[in-house]
Amino acid sequence: MIILGIETSCDETSLALYSIKYGLISYITHSQFLKHSKYGGIVPEIASREHTKKILSLFKKLLFQSNIHQSQIDIIACTGGPGLSGSLLIGALFGNSLAFLLKKPVTYINHLEGHILVPFLTSKLIIFPFLSLLISGGHTQLILVKNIGEYKILGETLDDAVGEILDKLARSMNISYPGGAIISKFAKLGISNVYNFPRPMIYSKNFNFSFSGLKTSVLRTIKNIKNIKIQDKYNISKSILEAIIDVLKYKVIKAIKKTNVKIFSITGGVSANKQIKKSFKKEIKKKTFYKLYYPKKEFCTDNGVMIAFACAIRIKNNICYTSNKYLINIDPKWSINNL
Repeated sequence: MIILGIETSCDETSLALYSIKYGLISYITHSQFLKHSKYGGIVPEIASREHTKKILSLFKKLLFQSNIHQSQIDIIACTGGPGLSGSLLIGALFGNSLAFLLKKPVTYINHLEGHILVPFLTSKLIIFPFLSLLISGGHTQLILVKNIGEYKILGETLDDAVGEILDKLARSMNISYPGGAIISKFAKLGISNVYNFPRPMIYSKNFNFSFSGLKTSVLRTIKNIKNIKIQDKYNISKSILEAIIDVLKYKVIKAIKKTNVKIFSITGGVSANKQIKKSFKKEIKKKTFYKLYYPKKEFCTDNGVMIAFACAIRIKNNICYTSNKYLINIDPKWSINNL
């Protein structure tokens, strides 16, 4: 069985072909970050317009590089949400139109479930239960994964997501979009503890996150530096990441102690950050948890592979709900708690 995965939840147009028997066949992704960089963030109208322009040509390229004919596709999996409504709509319309043409069934996959499962793409076995820290531009969530389709959000951000904070603070230092990756590079050249930024909600009784206080403190610091130099940016970037990592790690360790779950994964676009991964790898030596999973770098950001893979896992577990009615069932606020 060959699955076509379609991911268009935000600003990446990504498609993948995945075989349940042989694994990943091929994938292709078009990133729009150059289109949005001059605006300092995602412009929804531009995102949906770019999806419309690119999705058909990307599909043709995918078939060509895979040496697969479209008639060989058995099921089409579209991202149903959460995400930008216009972007989700393009993927769903394309997927359903193609399915109607090929007389194939369609299913909708939760975008966050795709992120949660993709670290296990190269693993032969998914061990349940496990804790998943999902950190991206739009989400910061700590999730207890009991089984496929059984998820419980233990904590989430009350304001900005980690990726969003990094982009906003990068913009305040005149660092180009997307700023998270550049802040990570700058932090390697920075000096620790030059700035003592706050760790919001680190000692709260729950597992929720808040980064607005950190953002305010950093913005105030930048404003008070009259002539900000490159070393100042390095040091600020270092201190920003130190504060974020302290909060994330404290909450994760607290959740591990509370649930007694010893398998842990980091996923989402920000999981590509080397400092965050390095910090959590150190916890393995301390035996905080037994096993740490994270996706390959190319699968950290939004991609069609995670959608096709999640569909395959659901098929293997007999919980893949398909339809031949070709309905546009997108939900921009689709919660991982409601699958």
